[in-house]
Amino acid sequence: MNDHLDTLVSTWAESERTGDTTTLGGPAMSAATTKARRISRRQRVANALLTRMVRRGKGPAFMRLLTVRGRSIGRLRTTPVVPVVDGDCIWLVLSFGEVEWVRNARVAGRVELRRGDDEVEYSVREVDAHAAVPVLRQYLSMPSERFVRRDFDVTAASSDAEIGGEASRHPVFELTPVRVAVP
Repeated sequence: MNDHLDTLVSTWAESERTGDTTTLGGPAMSAATTKARRISRRQRVANALLTRMVRRGKGPAFMRLLTVRGRSIGRLRTTPVVPVVDGDCIWLVLSFGEVEWVRNARVAGRVELRRGDDEVEYSVREVDAHAAVPVLRQYLSMPSERFVRRDFDVTAASSDAEIGGEASRHPVFELTPVRVAVP
C-alpha cells in the first residue's frame, strides 16, 4: 500500500510541477505560457485518487485539499497540497512555482484547506524572503520533501542565505483562519 501511495504522491508532484491541476478535468495552463496542453492519463488518475482519499480523511497525513475560486469565471478549483504547520501557524510553499492555484489564490485572497470533515477557510498573504527562510527549511525537512527535492536547489541543511535566495522561485503564503466549518 505504501508503494502505491508513494506512486500516487509522486505523480501528483509531477502534475503540480508541470502546472497541471488535473482535478479541473480539462487542459491545464502552463506556468510559463498560456498555451493549453493535455495532461497524461496517469497524472489525472493519481490526482483524482489522492483527491478522493484526502477528501475522505485518508491518504498521506501531510496532504490537504486546497480549494480556491478561479480568477476568470469564478469556478471553484481543487488540488492536493502540502501545508507547513507549526503550532497555530500555517503556510503554503509554492513548491512548483506559478501554477494555476497560486495565481488564483493571489487574486482571490482566500483559500480553503480540507481533509475529511476538517475544513477551514484562510486569508492568504505572501511573506518576504527573510520570513520565508524558516518555513522553507521546515518544508524541506518534511516527509513530502522527497517528492519535491528536484525542484529546489537547496536542502534543509543549506545556509539561511542560500534558502533565502530560493524564496524568489518558491514563494510562501502565510494562512490566517477566517472561517472554520462545523460539520
